[in-house]
Amino acid sequence: MVSTTTIPPARHVRGRIRVPGDKSISHRYAMIAALAQGPSRLANYAPGADCHSTLACLRSLGVSITEDGTTVTVMGRGLGRLGSPSGQLDAGNSGTTMRLMAGVLAAHPFTTTMTGDESLSRRPMRRVIEPLGRMGCRIDSTEGHPPLVIHGTALTPITFDASTPSAQVKSAILLAGLHTEGTTTVVEPAQTRDHTEHAFTAFGGTVRVEDGGRRVSIDGPQQLQGQQLTVPGDFSSAAFWMVAAAARPGSRVEIEDVGLNPSRIALIDVLRRVGARVHVDTQHGAAGEPRGTVIVEGDRIGRVDISPEEVPGLIDELPAIAALAGHGAEVSVRGAAELRVKETDRIAALVAGLRALGIAADERPDGFVAGEAGRSTVGAGPADARGDHRMAMAFAIAALAGQSPSTIVGADSVVISYPGFFDTLGRLVG
Repeated sequence: MVSTTTIPPARHVRGRIRVPGDKSISHRYAMIAALAQGPSRLANYAPGADCHSTLACLRSLGVSITEDGTTVTVMGRGLGRLGSPSGQLDAGNSGTTMRLMAGVLAAHPFTTTMTGDESLSRRPMRRVIEPLGRMGCRIDSTEGHPPLVIHGTALTPITFDASTPSAQVKSAILLAGLHTEGTTTVVEPAQTRDHTEHAFTAFGGTVRVEDGGRRVSIDGPQQLQGQQLTVPGDFSSAAFWMVAAAARPGSRVEIEDVGLNPSRIALIDVLRRVGARVHVDTQHGAAGEPRGTVIVEGDRIGRVDISPEEVPGLIDELPAIAALAGHGAEVSVRGAAELRVKETDRIAALVAGLRALGIAADERPDGFVAGEAGRSTVGAGPADARGDHRMAMAFAIAALAGQSPSTIVGADSVVISYPGFFDTLGRLVG
């Protein structure tokens, strides 16, 4: 049964919070810990369903994993020593799990079938099938979509020139290259998130990063060692609270111990240029991942223009930015066709949901335009999240500007990344 949640209007949002552990880092730490020698203790592991899909897949590959709240202990099996699973691996809704695990499994000498839910089964996988195929691994699919049948083998190193920047594709290739004799290199047209590079270093590995982060190389094989690491708070989850605070005058939200990796925090500059007051206190944490406190105070906001050059650094925050359209901002996004192949077609879902809330919105082939400068027209909905966690959170933040309560359909999808989202919203609104 699809859940429905009602969001009351809010004059402002105020409070001090922590957000769940970073999804991207949690996936990578768990996978690399499984390939390392000895135990790893991962504190503040992301509690959402996606990251637990990664743990479930690793367990099926013979990795011993115990959980104590949000602390996960992984008993590493060593490089190339995962076991052949007795059945299919289910990645659930997690594209990160499927794409990154494909890189790991490509180098193991057995055949594995990876499946996912209905949404994941519609997502494109040729972007990893092609480079892993060039390395020597045959991957069968349904016209480039899951399920994937991965015929693991000894791989050959490659230099891969990516036409589209993607941290997931880069990571899959580097994880395969970790197992491969020689140097594997990924060259991208723009720098993408570098969590995988930091994670390799944290576990005792070595990567080379050149050309402003656009060229990354790994020499294989490398032996990694288990570690004790704490995952910083997820910036993409925090983004919704930053936007909510920026959008409502009189608001002030302080977010503690959140990840501040430079490849993830472009939203801060966006909020500053539309009029919000943002203070950042950065501490350089372990494992090369900066973390710290972000304070956002709201004021009247102006027009928001996101150019194609900005999109790679904002791809997961674009739904949060779209929510500004409910608060009197005109939001224009170009160069974001990648949104159409996420958990849902996020361009179509955003425009449909915003319209359902009474907000003017139109699709572009590679983006959208939403809202009217200085005018808030949020109505009652219902806005359909279409099973996408970021849609549910974006519509909730837009709905805070309503004149009356608004309805969101499918709000239970937040469990994918942020199970406590609506509890936190209830504490912040005023």
